[in-house]
Amino acid sequence: MEWNDRVVVLDHPIVQHKLAILRDKHTPSNEFRDVVRELSLFETYEAIRDLPLTNVFIQTPIAPFDAKQITGRKVAFVPILRAGLGMVDGALEVIPRARVGHLGMQRNEETHEPESYYDKLPRDIASRRVYVLDPMLATGGSAEAAVKYLREAGVSGTIRFLCLVSAPEGIERLLAADDDLIIYTCAIDDGLNENAYIVPGLGDAGDRIFGTE
Repeated sequence: MEWNDRVVVLDHPIVQHKLAILRDKHTPSNEFRDVVRELSLFETYEAIRDLPLTNVFIQTPIAPFDAKQITGRKVAFVPILRAGLGMVDGALEVIPRARVGHLGMQRNEETHEPESYYDKLPRDIASRRVYVLDPMLATGGSAEAAVKYLREAGVSGTIRFLCLVSAPEGIERLLAADDDLIIYTCAIDDGLNENAYIVPGLGDAGDRIFGTE
């Protein structure tokens, strides 16, 4: 299955080590939250690799110097509630001045399709580089609905979707839904079971982050 450069898999040894901790059903919620934050930091670092730079003339303690600073559109992180909240702190460690919007999407356990229940975006979302955060990309329903909502809110250019674990079904659906989107993930798992959960996956990320299993 070929996705070219629209899917970026973080295969760093530390990322894979941390991911093993998340997958372990014996990992307690507090440690699970910490690892989600750490992986989100690593993933955000990778996802902002193409931020544009501009030359800035500065004076070091030794000599004048032409340095580089980030320029261009500002950043907005948009977690999909509720599990996406677990990724926000890690992302903000990389870009502390980023704005944070929220989209509430809840999966209907019978249809496995998303149902929206909350939205709150920065007023200038249309002028920002947008990074959507959600630990799991399973069926892709919530992700597709979130991206569609953002487009309708005026977001243009490339939307970057950051998840920790993904299924091929979700990747295919999300890429087909939007031509200007890149997915960042720490793992592409085997697929979905009869309940539309990722296999082997790591369970319900929201329940494990907030201890509501």
